[in-house]
Amino acid sequence: LLVILVVGGAAYNEWSKARAAARAEAFGDAMLDAMDIGAPEDRAAAIAAIPADGGQLALRALLQATDAAATDKPAALAALDGLIADEGQPQMLRALAALRRVMLAGTDETAADRRGTLEAISAPGRPFRTLAQEQLAYISIEEGKPEDAIAALTALMQDQDAPAGLRARAGQVITALGGTPPQAAAPQDAG
Repeated sequence: LLVILVVGGAAYNEWSKARAAARAEAFGDAMLDAMDIGAPEDRAAAIAAIPADGGQLALRALLQATDAAATDKPAALAALDGLIADEGQPQMLRALAALRRVMLAGTDETAADRRGTLEAISAPGRPFRTLAQEQLAYISIEEGKPEDAIAALTALMQDQDAPAGLRARAGQVITALGGTPPQAAAPQDAG
């Protein structure tokens, strides 16, 4: 009886994992298909019709807000605010929504407000830390502080956690500001 329970439990566990993986894959495929629809109103309807629960609801809401930004910026900002305030959602998705909101709001929001949001996201150990630091550098440029921006972007170029594309952008902006980019840090060898 014990062997049957152990084998049955293991089989159920594997079935449950496979089912969750298939559901996540179907959700992702449906989202990609919906984003390929050309007309904004048809795309919005397709996204809204995708079955979702849990973290998928937050991802769907984030995608809906981002997509709606081109046609209704205030509604998109309000949707992102709702996602950020929803403490039932994973912190990572809420941080992504906050980052997206800052980028979408742009100069419609004060630099101080955007900086406050970004500083919280850019704390060590946060998943979108380097993207938030890049946005903070852009705010420094907006505020007329190119030296601060160059320093922040130089630090990003040397940050092992910064993706290669971000490091390349940072180097280009440093050059555009009249600075000299440092040699980009090579990724650490995992072996």
